[in-house]
Amino acid sequence: MSYTLEGKTGTWEIVVGLEVHAQVISHSKLFSGASASYGGEPNTHVSLVDAGFPGMLPVLNHECVAQAIRTGLGLRARINLESRFDRKNYFYADLPTGYQISQFTHPIVGEGTVEIELGDGTVRHIGITRLHMEQDAGKSMHDQDPTRSFIDLNRAGVALMEIVSEPDIRSPEEAGAYLRKLRQILRYLGTCDGNMEEGSMRADVNVSVRKAGEPFRTRCEIKNVNSIRYVMHAIEVEATRQIEVWEDGGEVDQETRLFDPSRNETRSLRSKEDAHDYRYFPDPDLLPLVVEQAWVDELERGLPELPDDKRDRFIKQYGIPRYDASVLVAEQAIADYYEEVAKGRDARLAANWVTGDLFGALNRTGRGIQDSPISAQALGGMLDLMADKTINGKIAKEVFEDMLETGDSAADIVERKGLKQVTDTGAIDAAVADVLARNADKVEEYRGGKDRLFGFFVGQVMKAMAGKANPAIVNEALKKVL
Repeated sequence: MSYTLEGKTGTWEIVVGLEVHAQVISHSKLFSGASASYGGEPNTHVSLVDAGFPGMLPVLNHECVAQAIRTGLGLRARINLESRFDRKNYFYADLPTGYQISQFTHPIVGEGTVEIELGDGTVRHIGITRLHMEQDAGKSMHDQDPTRSFIDLNRAGVALMEIVSEPDIRSPEEAGAYLRKLRQILRYLGTCDGNMEEGSMRADVNVSVRKAGEPFRTRCEIKNVNSIRYVMHAIEVEATRQIEVWEDGGEVDQETRLFDPSRNETRSLRSKEDAHDYRYFPDPDLLPLVVEQAWVDELERGLPELPDDKRDRFIKQYGIPRYDASVLVAEQAIADYYEEVAKGRDARLAANWVTGDLFGALNRTGRGIQDSPISAQALGGMLDLMADKTINGKIAKEVFEDMLETGDSAADIVERKGLKQVTDTGAIDAAVADVLARNADKVEEYRGGKDRLFGFFVGQVMKAMAGKANPAIVNEALKKVL
C-alpha cells in the first residue's frame, strides 16, 4: 500500500534516502589511541592527533576496519578489498585540523540491502548504496557562558560508519522501519550500540516529492536527526512544505535544513554543498587500505546469527507465528531469553508468556529483559508446573505476579500458598454435584437447549474450588452428569 500526500493539485509521492552515522564500538578512536568511550570530563579523551597538532600522523585502527567489514557483511553488501581515505576540507570550530578524514570515491563497503517489514505485513527491500568510514568532529557547547562557546574534543576522531541508503523509502513508516532494522542489525553484530540519545546513531534525511511517474525532483537534506520518531515527523513536515512550494509555482532549492520539533517546522541552514566544495583529495598520510579476502571470510565465519535468519529459524523450529518470531528477535537478549524458556517445553506457550505477561510486567516497571526480576530458568520452571498439571493457567497468573514481587521460584510459591491444582476426581465430582444441585433451574434450561450455560457451570465449579481444579477434569465431569 503506497503512502501519498494530497495537495491542491492532487496526489504527491514522497521520496526519501537516509544517511545514517553510526559510531563504531571500539576502545580507541579511528586514527589515534585516545579513548572512544562516551562521556568523561571535556577534553580528557584527546590525543595530539585528535587535537590537530602539527606533525602528528594518523594510524588506522585495525578493529574499526573489522567492525566496518562485519557491518557490511551484515547488510548483505559487497566488501571492497581496496578502499581509500580522503580529506574532506571545511572549517568548523570543533574540527581542529580543518579537514575530516573520510572515504569518498572508494568506500570500504559497496551495495547491499536491508529487508523491512511494515505494520500490515508488507515486506520491502531498501537498497544500501555504500558504507564508508570517517572520523567524527568534536562538540561545540553554547550554553556554558553568556558570551563564549566552548569546545569539547572528546568525540573528535571517534570512528563513524556512514551508511547511505538508496532513495527507496516512500513513507515515514518505511523510514522508521528501516532505522529500527538497521539499529537491530548493528546491535546484533556488536558494531554500534544504536543509542540515538547519546548521539552514537543519528540520521541525515534526504527528502523530495514528485507526482506519480515523474523523475526525481530537487531534494533537501535535514541534518542530524537523533530519534526515529523525529525522523518520521521531519519527513512529513518537510514533504508538506515542498508540496506547498511547488504548488505555489516556486522552486525547491537544494539545501541543508534543520528540524525543529517544538515548532513543527524545518528551517534553512545552508545551501547544499556539492563534492567539489569540500576539495576532496586522497589523504597523503594514509596509504590505500587493502584487505585480504581470507580475512573477510574469517570475519564472516565469526558473525552471529542475524535477525532475519533467527526469525525464520524460530518460525520453523518452534512453530510460532511470524509476528511473534519478529518480536522475539527484536533484541539478541530477548531471543536468548526466549530460547532458554522454550528449551524442551511448549514453544508456543513459552512465546505467549514472554511476549505477553513478561513484556507487560517489564513495561510497567520500566525494565529491560536484562533486568528482568524473573529469569528465563525461573519462568521455564513455572511452565514445567503447568505441564505436569501441578497448576493450571489461572493459578499460573497468580504465581507469576508473586514471582515478580518476591523473586521466589514458582515451586516455592505453590508450596507456600497451597496452590497445587486439584486433580482428585472424587473432590471434583462432589463440587459438580453441589453446583448442579444449587442451580437446578439452570440445569433444566441447559437440558432444554441453552448450551451456553455450560460455561456458567464450569465457572461455578472453579469458583467453588478456589480456581484450583483441573479445568479439563471439570469439563469432563460436567459433561458426564449433564
